[in-house]
Amino acid sequence: MIFIVVKYDVKPEAIPTFLEETKAFTEATRAEPGNMWFEWYMSVEAGEENVFLLVEAFKDGEAGSAHVSSQHFADGLASMRPLLAHTPQIVSQSIDGLDGWQAMGELVID
Repeated sequence: MIFIVVKYDVKPEAIPTFLEETKAFTEATRAEPGNMWFEWYMSVEAGEENVFLLVEAFKDGEAGSAHVSSQHFADGLASMRPLLAHTPQIVSQSIDGLDGWQAMGELVID
């Protein structure tokens, strides 16, 4: 599994429309055969109201490569470029033997 988290610093004036502007990219990525999830989150930290996080996963390196080679990936980056204040920050890691979310053992809810 390829697990990716991307941190986007969105321009203040683009905050209200950012998710709508990235909707086509989001929907196309979620429809990819190798995509496991593609989820947007907004920071709740004071002073970071412009920070959006994207948490995504792909089944394997082949699926990840297909994603970054797709036209909707190129189009998605182009649509985001004018909305961002800085280059996004990314953590991307291949995790062998993991195929999705797992229950948190330290906080079990019956």
